[in-house]
Parts: sequence; structure tokens; C-alpha cells
Amino acid sequence: MKSIGALRSSEWLLIGYFVYVAAISPAFPLQSMQLWRPTAVALLVTALLAALAYGESNELPKVFSMARDWMPLVLTLVAYREMDWFSPIQHDLHLELRWVQSDRAILYGLGLQRAIESTGRLLPGYLELCYAVVYAVGFFLIAILYIEHRRELVNRVVSLYLLGTLMSYALFPYFPSDPPRIAFGGSDMPNVMTPFRELNLWLVGGYGIHSSVFPSAHVSSAFSAAWALFLFLPTHRRFAWGMLIYAVSVSVAVVYGRYHYASDAVAGFSVSLAAAGLMILLAILRPQRPRDLPSSP
Repeated sequence: MKSIGALRSSEWLLIGYFVYVAAISPAFPLQSMQLWRPTAVALLVTALLAALAYGESNELPKVFSMARDWMPLVLTLVAYREMDWFSPIQHDLHLELRWVQSDRAILYGLGLQRAIESTGRLLPGYLELCYAVVYAVGFFLIAILYIEHRRELVNRVVSLYLLGTLMSYALFPYFPSDPPRIAFGGSDMPNVMTPFRELNLWLVGGYGIHSSVFPSAHVSSAFSAAWALFLFLPTHRRFAWGMLIYAVSVSVAVVYGRYHYASDAVAGFSVSLAAAGLMILLAILRPQRPRDLPSSP
């Protein structure tokens, strides 16, 4: 039990998320062979995180401590894939038909698509690149803290990043939906093809999930990363501003590339604000001292 008591807040957040998924799964029409899986995942994740905490306390402190920095990001990918179990057999498109109207007003009425493609392959390529690297944002956050010798902040920064990401995942089962590129047979698609777009289409075609696109976890995670840097690394604002610009770029990319609807992006941004607000509230109610971690790897 000593190892459980030593868990970090980011690890408790992950355990809470996987337990939540296991708790709600009976309310959804999962296939019978999948009903036991969320519970098994929750137990395995808890055991893994407890084992790492035990290893840090009793075996190789530095090795296990650094492994615990990165493991939550790996488990976030597990959380993402787990949502595919909630994919309905068929979407009725009632949500998508409402969302696409505002998209078309933005893309054509406001001229977003024309403005982006007026740069040739430059802006389309940049936006597709932003979309492609969003899964590396969490790893980039930890790398920044290591480089700046602020490793004691890893748990706080990762906690906010995870909260913004997992809150979006947690809402997926309640908003079953297909991305616009799938729901509407390829209409409204970009007119410019770049290598990065080819990569993204290959990734989402082979490794994407089919449960929901609302809210956009791409957007919520990118903005949550920016808020984390603003809150916890205020002496290095260049990183925070850079991440904020990147998050805005991702928001544009998901709509332009037809990976998400504008409604998904707005909802993802709102989720990130809620996550940051919760972290600020918790900091006020329960001030924390940084864990006694070495300042550099």
C-alpha cells in the first residue's frame, strides 16, 4: 500500500479516468466480448503505476522516477484507443448535419479555404504538419522542462495536459459522430494535397477511432499544453506563446483538413479552459509543493 500512497496526481488522474470508463461501459451497447476489457485495463493501469511508484521508493529511484515522468503520455494513447470500443455500428448523422452548416459558412462564406490555399502548398502543408505532430505535444512539454532544468514541474504540467485531453475523451461516448471527411463522402475537402496530408490520411485511416469527434481532443490537448506552460513556467513565456500559436494552428487545421467540425474545435477549446480552471481552483484550495525530484535528468 505504500506504493499507492506515493502515486502522483497525474497518475491518480489516469486511474480515475480508466475507472470512469469501466463504470460507464455497461450503459453503452458494447459487444459482449468487450464488456470486460475496460475493467481489465483499469486494473492493469493501476497495477503498472503502483509498480513504478514502488520501484522508485525501493529499487532504482532515478530510473523509475524518470519512467514515471513519461509513462502517463504512453497511457494517454491507450486511453485514446480504448474509446474505439464505444464506436456505434452506424451513425445517424443528426449531429453532423447541424455542424457542417457552420463549417461551410466558415470555409466558403468567410473564405477560409480560399485564403489558406492562396499560399499554394505553404499554409496547407504547415497546417497538416501541425495536425501530424499533435500526439508529440506531451513529450515536447516534458522535454522543455528537462532542458530548462525544471523537472520538479513535470507532474503539474503533465496533470493539466492530461486533464484537458482526458476530459475530451470522456465525452466521446455521448456524442457519437463521424468526421466530415467520412460523413459527407469527401465533400468540402482541401484542394491542395501535400506529403503531410497524405501522412495524416494514412494515420487516421489506419489508427484513428470511430466513436466520436466531439470535442476535438487535438484542440483541447494543444491548448491545455499552452495553459500549462503559462501557469507553471511563467519565466519562459516564449514556450507558452509558441504553444499557444501552435494550438490556434491546430484548431484551423482540423477544420480545414475536415478532420473535425468547427463545433468540435470550439468545444475542445472550452474543455481546455475548464481543465485550466480546475487546476487553478485546486491550486488555491490545496497549495502543493513540488515533489522532491532532481532538477535535471
